[in-house]
Amino acid sequence: MAKSRARWRRAKKILTWLFFIAVIVLLVVYASKVNWSEVWTVVRDYNRMVMAGAVGLVIVSYLLYGCYDLLARLYCGHRLAKRQVMLVSFICYAFNLTLSTWVGGIGMRYRLYSRLGLPGSTITRIFSLSIATNWLGYIVLGGLIFTFGVVQLPDHWYVDENTLRILGVALLAIITLYLWCCAFAKHRHLTIKGQKLVLPSWKFALAQMAISSINWMVMGAIIWLLMGQTVNYFFVLGVLLVSSIAGVIVHIPAGIGVLEAVFIALLAGEHTSQGTIIAALLAWRVLYYFIPLLLALICYLVLESRAKKLRAKNEKAMAK
Repeated sequence: MAKSRARWRRAKKILTWLFFIAVIVLLVVYASKVNWSEVWTVVRDYNRMVMAGAVGLVIVSYLLYGCYDLLARLYCGHRLAKRQVMLVSFICYAFNLTLSTWVGGIGMRYRLYSRLGLPGSTITRIFSLSIATNWLGYIVLGGLIFTFGVVQLPDHWYVDENTLRILGVALLAIITLYLWCCAFAKHRHLTIKGQKLVLPSWKFALAQMAISSINWMVMGAIIWLLMGQTVNYFFVLGVLLVSSIAGVIVHIPAGIGVLEAVFIALLAGEHTSQGTIIAALLAWRVLYYFIPLLLALICYLVLESRAKKLRAKNEKAMAK
């Protein structure tokens, strides 16, 4: 028994180092695809007030995303400290944006929450609720913006405006069905691969939609601000929603190239130069992806170094 435990500990250490090396490799690959001289020129030329506003909105967005995991804390009933939950959420979100859901959304969450003392079943519920919360906000905004034709698609694009409106109506129907189930469904339990998921109350569902919708709107506001407020805000938000789903479909880390292609295509008729669009999106990537990722990497290393002490503290608190 003692030998098997020792082997397991060694295996965990090896896996930890392999995971860390993989993260470093992915960071290097991501960094190699960015034109850093152009990024520096763009950032240097921005108005200070615009940059300060954009930075402030980035902070607001990451705090809002942290509320997803705080909602999951309430939903699961675990007693991990709120500051620890917010820290884990920040790390996971930054890694998720750049290195995909499998690395940030799933891998990092399981790694960090388990290190802090939560069981796998609870982590699965946290991850599931966080993902659901994020997409509920998307569905609400996408349903409204697509249904009312805010986004004008160019001719001969992948989908036409009628198809986009139909998609918007379908999204609103999904939201209506979800709220109805949360309010009136009698069978409220769903078991998936041994994991028991419970429908929240309708008030909880509204909180999910409100927080996530505001977060998506803040993200749109950052790009709108960086573009000089020359394009209608809701149009920019709609383009962001279209590019986000395109990025999920294409599945490229950080959506490199996808975001830019969609924005250039959909904003072609808005009297906005490609240079302005590319500049805004480069600044967006630096502020929303790269800088938070560097901070998240530092936070990850600090949290890993203190994980044993924090876990012991958490286990004592949860045992009371």
